[in-house]
Amino acid sequence: MERSGRVRKGIVLAGGAGTRLYPLTEVTSKQLLPVYDKPMVYYPLATLISGGISDILLISTPRDLPRFREVLGDGSRFGIALSYVEQPRPEGIAQSFILGRDFIADQAVCLILGDNLFYGEMDPFFEALAHTEGATIFGYPVRDPQRYGVIELDGHGRPVSIEEKPAHPRSSLAVPGLYVYDGRVCDFALELRPSARGELEITDLNRAYMAEGTLRVGRLGRGTAWLDTGTPESLHAASTFVATIEQRQSVKIGCPEEAALRQGLISPDDMLTRLANMPATDYRAYVEGVCRELAGGR
Repeated sequence: MERSGRVRKGIVLAGGAGTRLYPLTEVTSKQLLPVYDKPMVYYPLATLISGGISDILLISTPRDLPRFREVLGDGSRFGIALSYVEQPRPEGIAQSFILGRDFIADQAVCLILGDNLFYGEMDPFFEALAHTEGATIFGYPVRDPQRYGVIELDGHGRPVSIEEKPAHPRSSLAVPGLYVYDGRVCDFALELRPSARGELEITDLNRAYMAEGTLRVGRLGRGTAWLDTGTPESLHAASTFVATIEQRQSVKIGCPEEAALRQGLISPDDMLTRLANMPATDYRAYVEGVCRELAGGR
């Protein structure tokens, strides 16, 4: 289903040292490792595009950024504009809004972490993109909330507390790596002070919006799968999940070409022209099939 939304800018944070995946990350960036049949970065990129976000900034390390440019180019193959900024040192998720300040230019923006994979019912995300004032984060029920940022809601679904990896969580709602902010986010980020671990914490940024009463929480429920892929075990689990769905249903998860086609960001004819340079693989055949479907079967 097409979703246009009003938030048109997005950021993929694909930096960090990837120490939990060592020695895999000695070879390449964590976000370029395979999740079944695609590089990891394809999945968050496809999530943004599926929301109609067509102007995207990718943030990564000086070592890895050239490879991202080689893999993704300027984004035109997906019908989007893709630009890049270096993150010299990993200093927290909220640092994205300082590094991306010129890109954001006081406009609403969506941030997604490069190792987060979403699949299924995403209406709360699409609805959040219609808001250009305040901020929206998401709550996802998990069995082990102490591993995540945890949000507590009152009886009316309003956020009352956010804690980072609490020893005694007040709820089972974890905060995934997907956030929507208004154009003031850069100013809020500039006011943050590093935490005890020396990072600008996204939790502190969300608390700033919560303190003024403009933080919304979208609930991602049983129809949504959220996986992060930051450890060998979770990377393997994500690959198995994607393989199972794709082989069972004959669909692709995390296919930016398909997301762009269904959003009308690129025409089937233009996509077919670009596919001529792609190797003759099952992936190409799938995208060609989507082109034929949208062109009325011709």
